[in-house]
Amino acid sequence: MMLVNSPDPVIDANLAIALDALLAEQSVTRAAARLHTSPAAMSRTLARLRRILQDPLLVRAGQTMVPTPRAQALREEAATVVRGLGALLGPGASVDPAGLRSTFTLQAADLVGAALAPGLLRLARREAPGVSFRVRAEELEAGPALRDGRIDLEIGSIDHVDPETRIEELVSLRMVAAVRPGHPLTEGPLTPARLAAAQHIVVSRRGRFTGPLDTALAELHLDRRVSVVLPSHLAAMTLAARSDLVCLVPAAHPGAAPSPLTHDANALGLHLLDIPLALPPLTIGMAWHPRHTADGAHRWLRDTVRRTLRTPTAASEITAADAFGPE
Repeated sequence: MMLVNSPDPVIDANLAIALDALLAEQSVTRAAARLHTSPAAMSRTLARLRRILQDPLLVRAGQTMVPTPRAQALREEAATVVRGLGALLGPGASVDPAGLRSTFTLQAADLVGAALAPGLLRLARREAPGVSFRVRAEELEAGPALRDGRIDLEIGSIDHVDPETRIEELVSLRMVAAVRPGHPLTEGPLTPARLAAAQHIVVSRRGRFTGPLDTALAELHLDRRVSVVLPSHLAAMTLAARSDLVCLVPAAHPGAAPSPLTHDANALGLHLLDIPLALPPLTIGMAWHPRHTADGAHRWLRDTVRRTLRTPTAASEITAADAFGPE
């Protein structure tokens, strides 16, 4: 003989909520008001509960209703179930950063990582001392890496368009020319022709020799001389500080607050020169997988990155105690 498994019973969570209200209020009218429904609908729900539990639950005693022994036994259990449903189906509780014990993995270009690290450490030291950061170079394809959890957040110029990826623009910057003190380009007006005649460093992970500056120069029938292509912005700025080569550095737009992405150029003593050409702005953003959107810890991470890149002093106010703690 073949045995047929009976289907699992359908559990109506609304019945548990109604039972909790009826047992707490001991009144159909008050329970209906509590659940924003009509007394007639609540009476029908009580009748259904009586059939399911095979107990009258509430019985009339003069002008009031009193619970049966079974109802009294169920009262605390019903309240516990409803509280559990509220925790399960309600919005996630806010996270106290001070209690976090997490390592966040970020992917960013070296210049972005260097600009972020001081501010992230400062804020983590003050708000979430149990948090640490791992910054990876732009070595992974960001879409799949975000999807499978190898990185928590990508920060930089976001150029992939995976349909599920969440992207937030953080700051818009412009490119300026960076040269050592006393460089010939610091003497007199910088013209497109003088800029093109200089020797240049190009930063490219893929080894490309050309970029938006070449496109703008070509419209004026000018070509620049690229002497070297480097994969690192910090290496390019270091070389520019020690030679007559020119490199490009992101900086804030005129009138905007200074960007932490120019901090290292300033520390190297580089002169930043406005480029007399219309170049497209550089947009720095962050990207993450949507499964992290409502997560409290990840929300703190995103807010910390946001504050670090948008607050001018975020990268400069860190102290040894902030970064490493008291000795």
